[in-house]
Amino acid sequence: MRFIWYIANKEVRTYFASPMAYVVSAAFLAITGFFFVASVSDAFSEASVRGFLAGAVFFMIFMSPAITMRLLAEEQKIGTLELLLTSPVREFEIVVGKFLAAFITVLAMLVLSLYFVIILFVYGIPDVGPILTGYLGLVLYAAATLAIGLFASALSPNQIVGLVVGAGLLTGLTIIDFVSDRVTGITSEILDALQLGASFSVFDLDSFGVAESGHFADFARGILSVGDVVYYLSITAVFLMLTVIALETRRWR
Repeated sequence: MRFIWYIANKEVRTYFASPMAYVVSAAFLAITGFFFVASVSDAFSEASVRGFLAGAVFFMIFMSPAITMRLLAEEQKIGTLELLLTSPVREFEIVVGKFLAAFITVLAMLVLSLYFVIILFVYGIPDVGPILTGYLGLVLYAAATLAIGLFASALSPNQIVGLVVGAGLLTGLTIIDFVSDRVTGITSEILDALQLGASFSVFDLDSFGVAESGHFADFARGILSVGDVVYYLSITAVFLMLTVIALETRRWR
């Protein structure tokens, strides 16, 4: 655990010592703010964070790979990953430490987004339930997307490759429902189950809210589904394990 927290602390300091964390945070708040304003400007009496949630799950397809792309790719490029792998630090500790750093960075952005919630309570009478479950779902969704982005970063010493591969994987899991709609039987059910929950069909473009499909939909409606929680935790665990395996293969090359 000591090595995990040391790595996490080092990476968090690196994030906030550079402009990257601030630029990404500003972009995140700008995009989600647009969705938020569009969803409540004409109906504050029925105000909710559904617009904010829609913008957040969409933007994280690109934001999460951008945050994680340097974590392992840069270590490979400058040769420090080999030093880590030959030290007493285990691959699992490296992966979890770097994942926690990215996760803490995203949590900081979500804390800043509570400004939107405060506005809702000042000018409207929002339902607390969907706000709480929506933020819980967003935290779980962020964990899953960051794990996928970290896995992509482990595949190449090139950060741009990590960004593209990560965004590609997330986009594939996002639009997988388009494929499932065109097949039948158990294949369609499997593809539906794999959908990450940020599909374009999740967005109700008329109201900038979250529609009735995808793993994220229940969270936005105020419903806490054990199946959806397990799904996001499983995706996070699987891709962190794949990242560990990718590092272990480098040790024996």
